[in-house]
Amino acid sequence: MRRIWAVAVNTIRQALRIRVAAGFIVLLLILLPVMGITATGDGTLKGRLQTFVSYGLSLTSLLLCLLTIIISTYALTSDIKQKQIFTVITKPIRRFQLVLGKLLGVIVLDAVLLIIFSSIIYAITIYMPRYYGAKQPELVQLDNEFFTARTGVAPPIADVSKEVRETYSKLDAGDQLPEDATRDQVIAWLTSQKKLESRAAAPGHELIWEFRSIKPLDPDKSLFIRFKYDVSMIPRDEQVYSQWFIGDYRQIQYGTPMKTRIYSLSSKDPIRTFREFKVPANAVADDGYLAVGFLNVPLNQTVIIFPLEDGLEILYKADTFTANYLRAVLLIFFRLVFLACVGTLGASFLSFPVAILFCLVVFFTASFSGFVIDSFDYLGGNLSGVYSYTIKPAIRLLPQFDEINPTKFMVPARLIKWSLLARAGALIVCVKAFLLLLLGLLIFSYREIARVIV
Repeated sequence: MRRIWAVAVNTIRQALRIRVAAGFIVLLLILLPVMGITATGDGTLKGRLQTFVSYGLSLTSLLLCLLTIIISTYALTSDIKQKQIFTVITKPIRRFQLVLGKLLGVIVLDAVLLIIFSSIIYAITIYMPRYYGAKQPELVQLDNEFFTARTGVAPPIADVSKEVRETYSKLDAGDQLPEDATRDQVIAWLTSQKKLESRAAAPGHELIWEFRSIKPLDPDKSLFIRFKYDVSMIPRDEQVYSQWFIGDYRQIQYGTPMKTRIYSLSSKDPIRTFREFKVPANAVADDGYLAVGFLNVPLNQTVIIFPLEDGLEILYKADTFTANYLRAVLLIFFRLVFLACVGTLGASFLSFPVAILFCLVVFFTASFSGFVIDSFDYLGGNLSGVYSYTIKPAIRLLPQFDEINPTKFMVPARLIKWSLLARAGALIVCVKAFLLLLLGLLIFSYREIARVIV
């Protein structure tokens, strides 16, 4: 272990002498405070904070990823090119110890730099409300909508299989089934329609969603109802009236003694636009039960529909901003460890320029892998069939960095669950990065460093 650590220390010193590394570090030290002052967002303080955190974490992640690629490939290839490795391998140190030492040095340097720059981003984020002189209403809004970690719960999807079978039987008996569609296609279409009908309310009718296992971090705080309307007929002003009821509906439904208050709210909201309103978290019963009722006011004269994917969601505080931020930083660190292993693999058998190109291809492919996979799956047809047997398996081997992007969670104040963090760490570091490292060690152990000529 002492030999590995000695190589790691030497790698860190070597990395700090590289001009590109020094340039990236200085660039981040200058840009992060400047971004904190100049970030505007949508003009509100919340928008400024969201913009700064998004750009700050994205820039830090990008530059550290590029720095990791450069250092991890240069550390080994430069020793081979400059023939310094001849003096190293003649000493009592094995090849795998040399490679592990180089990798450890890169990871330690990444960890130190990530801690420094993420701490700068965190400190600026916490200080910004004071810098802009935020008033009490703004501070309350930030505490509820930004300096928090909210988790979302969508209503359970209704089981409409019985209704679908009955409708299909009626259509079949009446010879009304479409001739150009298979049975599976008709069943899928009927299922989609029935699910949509379960989330539609005619004028004067109501919908009730029941949630269980709602556990706000603080019952004295608020929870938020996030929703989006669609309509069968667009109103003249593209807005609809509504009446909401939030609380323990069982008190009314079964006549149980009232333990929690049922809150009511009237509102007028634009269609096809996400909206939020808050209610006290003490509306949740002690066992985690909560019901959300919606009444389509007869004045609307149109059917109101809640889309299946994002029509309704309950958001509530499940953790603190600081803990969520630390998990976001760990997601970036997992990315750096993977790229360090990719760089080590590339340096084990490629020259420096080719290894850099190899790592960049892997990095950018992993950064857009989720988008590429979804795009080809959406296209379908013969192209998708060929793709699914060739490129798709190769992309699947890479981490989907865009699916676990920290800003995807931090900007809307969404909770990064420990389960997600553990799954990402196990898959990216313990499986994919470890396999790449083993492959790099295997290749380098059999690589011909010098040829003996007699």
